[in-house]
Amino acid sequence: MASAYLDLIRIRFLMMLAYRVNYYSGIIIYAINIGAYYFLWGAIYGAQETLGGFTVSQMTTYVAVSWMARAFYFNNLDREIGNEIRDGSVAIQMIRPYNYLVVKMMQGFGEGIFRFLLFMIPGMALACLLFPVKLPSDPGIWAVYLVMLFFSFLINSQINILTGLAAFFVESSEGMMRLKRVAVDLFSGVIVPISFFPGWLEGAMRWLPFQAITYLPSSVFTGRTPAGEIGVVLGLQLLWFLILLLPIALVWRSARTRLFVQGG
Repeated sequence: MASAYLDLIRIRFLMMLAYRVNYYSGIIIYAINIGAYYFLWGAIYGAQETLGGFTVSQMTTYVAVSWMARAFYFNNLDREIGNEIRDGSVAIQMIRPYNYLVVKMMQGFGEGIFRFLLFMIPGMALACLLFPVKLPSDPGIWAVYLVMLFFSFLINSQINILTGLAAFFVESSEGMMRLKRVAVDLFSGVIVPISFFPGWLEGAMRWLPFQAITYLPSSVFTGRTPAGEIGVVLGLQLLWFLILLLPIALVWRSARTRLFVQGG
């Protein structure tokens, strides 16, 4: 069964490879986004050297690495699951000798590997050429960041799976998916670092899983997180991964007892 799951990763990677031209254009789009935020933050900082705990150099690197990390962990598992529930094909998936949710996670990981190799790495290289991005020189930071990036993918995919499973209980989950996407981009720190939020909102974000997707890994990468606290933030990612397994299991257990196929 393990080899079957590995094959799912390979198949999704090959499927994405067939549409690689779309991702080449995506690199340009992400570079434009990074450039827009680079000049915006430059105007916000003005003559100030530090703002919200970030230096100008750290903020430039944070913006670049956050957007490129999004290129890796982003996927449409919620939409895929929702579509399969609406057209009834999920019923066939549920009677096959594998775990449907694990299959979705493996397919998402196959897409993530494609995005990492052909989207994130070239995009980061382009960003380094265009903007004053300061990469860490410590190999240990790179190793920790890659581990945290993997957990970013897991946690984001878990949230997507939960959102997709909502299609079992509502006739249309389109609004919920749009709300989820905005919430992840805003509260994970892609658009604005969490340390820039008002005190009460920043405190609330500490109790939500979104920070573990972008803010924590990017803070480690930029050197804003002290070396002594890296183990803590990595443990926080692991904790959120384990916590999110519970609602997924509960929702999936409840969802399997009902299936409403529109137009079926």
